[in-house]
Amino acid sequence: MNRIDQTFQRLRAKKEKALIPYIMAGDPYLERTEELVVAMEQAGADIIELGVPFSDPIADGPVIQRAGLRALKWKTALKDVLRLAADIRKKSEIPLVLMTYYNPVLKFGVEKLFKEAEACGVDGLIIPDLPPEEGQTVLDRSRRTGLDWILLAAPTTPSGRLRFLSGQTQGFLYYVSLTGITGASLSDYSDVKNRLSAVRRMTDKQVAVGFGVSTPDQAATLAGMADGVIVGSAIVRLIEQHMEDPDLPAVVAEFVKQLKRAVTGGRARRPSKPIAAHS
Repeated sequence: MNRIDQTFQRLRAKKEKALIPYIMAGDPYLERTEELVVAMEQAGADIIELGVPFSDPIADGPVIQRAGLRALKWKTALKDVLRLAADIRKKSEIPLVLMTYYNPVLKFGVEKLFKEAEACGVDGLIIPDLPPEEGQTVLDRSRRTGLDWILLAAPTTPSGRLRFLSGQTQGFLYYVSLTGITGASLSDYSDVKNRLSAVRRMTDKQVAVGFGVSTPDQAATLAGMADGVIVGSAIVRLIEQHMEDPDLPAVVAEFVKQLKRAVTGGRARRPSKPIAAHS
């Protein structure tokens, strides 16, 4: 049982849901990313998702695209993110999931990536542009190791494919709450609830919901429907706004603390109005 499974097991025993913040590795620079991870863990984060900068991020909205470009200006690459993970692992046992596109994986080498990622203490991979049918090497390697390949499902995913993805994914199933890119708005909670109910009937895996989650109220609402809530663009925007602030880790930690309180203790409630789209 790896760190992701252990975390969900611990949270289930306490009848809690997982808070999974996303930040871009290397934004504003790698040493700061390490500080942010430690601060978020202390604020209550359960799993950390680290973005790997890439020049053509098809699933990311403008906020995360800008973060990736800032990281790329420092020439942050997959090897640097692995080194960052190793440095974090010296201080923390929080599960680390890398979100990367397939091009950096292919260039780095699948076998080499799994070997080095395991050695650095990475627990999972998300590769949004690699369907499992085309990633048999990744899937086989994942099944032979403790490094989970976490698959995504969307509102447009047919039932048959949902069952397939639910059976193939490791760690948890990442449910994209809306059609579109990160940072888009989420307004139809009844539709998300219905679809998540159907997904959870199809799988015995944990289900975490992301995309469009930007406030504590929204996180509380979605926590009532899933096993975990992923928050990305709202945190990345906060980093962008306070990039030069020496207290940046504390600023981000305070927001994460609010999210964790909402996910853990706030009863799920429907926000009074839709959350505005972010860019």
